[in-house]
Amino acid sequence: MERDYPLEKVRNFGIIAHIDAGKTTTSERVLYYTGMSHKIGEVHDGEATTDWMEQEKERGITITSAAITCFWNPTYAPDDKNKKYRFNIIDTPGHIDFTVEVKRSLRVLDGAVVVFDGVAGVEPQSETNWRYADEANVPRICFINKLDRTGASFEFSYKSILERLNKKAVRMQIPIGEEDKHEGVVDLLKMKAFYFEGAMGEKIVEAEIPAELMADAQKYHNELVERIVEHDDAQMSAYLEGVVPSVDELKATLRKAVILNAIFPVYAGSALHNKGVQLVLDGVVDYLPSPTDIPAARGLDENTGEEVERPADDKAPFSALAFKVAADPFVGKLIFFRVYSGTVEAGSYILNTRTGNKERIGRILRMHANEREDVKKVFAGEIAAAVGLKDTITSDTLCAEDSPVILDRMVFPEPVISLRIEPKTKADQEKMGMALNRLAEEDPTFKIVSDGETGDTVIYGMGELHLEIIVDRLKREFSVDANVGKPMVAYRETILGEATAENKYIKQSGGKGQYGHVRLRIKPMDMNVDPDDVPKNVKRYAHFEFVNSIKGGAIPNEFIPAVEKGIKEGMDRGVTAGFKMVNISAELYDGSYHDVDSSEIAFKLAASFAFQDAAKLARPVILEPMMKVEVFTPEKFMGDVSGNLSSKRGIIEGMEERGLTRVVKAIVPLSEMFGYVTSLRSMTEGRANFSMEFLRYDVVPANVAKEIAESRK
Repeated sequence: MERDYPLEKVRNFGIIAHIDAGKTTTSERVLYYTGMSHKIGEVHDGEATTDWMEQEKERGITITSAAITCFWNPTYAPDDKNKKYRFNIIDTPGHIDFTVEVKRSLRVLDGAVVVFDGVAGVEPQSETNWRYADEANVPRICFINKLDRTGASFEFSYKSILERLNKKAVRMQIPIGEEDKHEGVVDLLKMKAFYFEGAMGEKIVEAEIPAELMADAQKYHNELVERIVEHDDAQMSAYLEGVVPSVDELKATLRKAVILNAIFPVYAGSALHNKGVQLVLDGVVDYLPSPTDIPAARGLDENTGEEVERPADDKAPFSALAFKVAADPFVGKLIFFRVYSGTVEAGSYILNTRTGNKERIGRILRMHANEREDVKKVFAGEIAAAVGLKDTITSDTLCAEDSPVILDRMVFPEPVISLRIEPKTKADQEKMGMALNRLAEEDPTFKIVSDGETGDTVIYGMGELHLEIIVDRLKREFSVDANVGKPMVAYRETILGEATAENKYIKQSGGKGQYGHVRLRIKPMDMNVDPDDVPKNVKRYAHFEFVNSIKGGAIPNEFIPAVEKGIKEGMDRGVTAGFKMVNISAELYDGSYHDVDSSEIAFKLAASFAFQDAAKLARPVILEPMMKVEVFTPEKFMGDVSGNLSSKRGIIEGMEERGLTRVVKAIVPLSEMFGYVTSLRSMTEGRANFSMEFLRYDVVPANVAKEIAESRK
């Protein structure tokens, strides 16, 4: 079976934005204009195609990233079959609790359309998403949406992009009118006006630029041309001599600059009122990369340990990254994957390099939002979903058995909030364990822990809404009724000093005894070490480092892993208030053993007790999650808002104006932010709102730490 579409005509891109910027509405227009849906579903009606989960329809927000395949002919060549492009689009959530969906989607996409609210401009989650796109080195085009709303300002939003995101953004268009006078857009490259007529804006009318906009259009056209020719020496020389390159030449240079992240084109319009979306799709075709335009994927050869490249080539060995697991009600577990090199057929066996096991891909599906199409084979550069992979989780590399490779793993943030959950009946108990494990497979930021002392199940997530959705899904998708406790902060413990301790675990009970003797030295872990500089005797994890300094066989090698395991168990129990300990370097520097009585269990227990003794001497402290908070409020409430945040142990970082609204920026402990939405509304007559995202862990003040420790007894 041959490839049905040339790779250079494929665009893998995502639509990302702050919550309520109109991202899903934009996606619905894309589906409509590309012919994938025959009517436009609206978010506010609960009818959006890409929001297929019940919770998404009720709340009007996107929770999971939906993968969609569709086709597009640019508006300048609507009937040319040679100019038809395949789009693989991922519509991602904007709510901060589901930010992991954005991060993992960007990891496998080649480009992104970043949507902004034309009234608010750049918002906090826009900054987070932009940062993720920077980390993934993903080229972007910007779409300033909602220019028909009261208070909309293209210039304000454009300036906020320059000031808060990147100075390399440049206007591709300016709007014709704003608020209720928004009629269309001016294309600054072609120097033409475009209007959108028909019931759904499907009829695009090209016209001359209105006289009152001509001066601005000419000024911004010159600015755009200058920004483009800077990236081509020949065009720059010609331009300085008074020769302006043709539109096609400028587009070719602009494409190269966008792919290198040297320019970010900015478009204008209103998705809800069907203005401008088709021209953004033309921008995707013209400027965002195909899989052949981006550097080859890099990974480690599992046999040699050397770095290797996997180019977007059907003849190269197969390699793919699993970026999402979804529980599908019809086919079971779906694994979404991006093919970086080679091809794979339904029914074939692939190697999972994390588990080292072979797995069979039963079926391969191409997704059209919540509908699906069976395909026999997928090729390099494509995104698809597999059925039949039982042991595959997010971030696993799938590859050919005879050419094993490990692609870069994704790193996810630690959850910051927890909830105790217990099944209501015995029947619910059996179902709950299975259901929670299924949900944890889907979502790498959702964790389940059994409390060893009480036997309770504790679930961890990124925020109150995140856990609320999990509990809701338990009930609806898995028919599990559960009682839940109050949300709790996921505190951590660490040490600020160094200490040593030893422990001899000796037990004689007639017959064979137990003997384990360890000496440990612990200190805070240096978080800034280059992985290449880690010595061979050090095992390094995200929040723990184990140093084996045993010389001359004081402890035999077979007992060393048991010592490491014992230290980890000691860290899990904490020493101040029973919270998991993090960021610790533990060195095993001496000990002894007994020829007959020594065992793994004895060394594990000795290490665990020694670690606990040392930790108590090493200035242990409690850490708490600190949140970056932005409150949007009318000016008259600014004093009340900032005073209230200060009373919550918040640090006010600054205040700024955004149109008629004022923004208070602060860093506040998560423990102080429960129920904040209610108190903020009552404080501001319901006129203020806020956004919050995890920033870092900080040491809890001594008086607060004492209260936390007391509450745990």
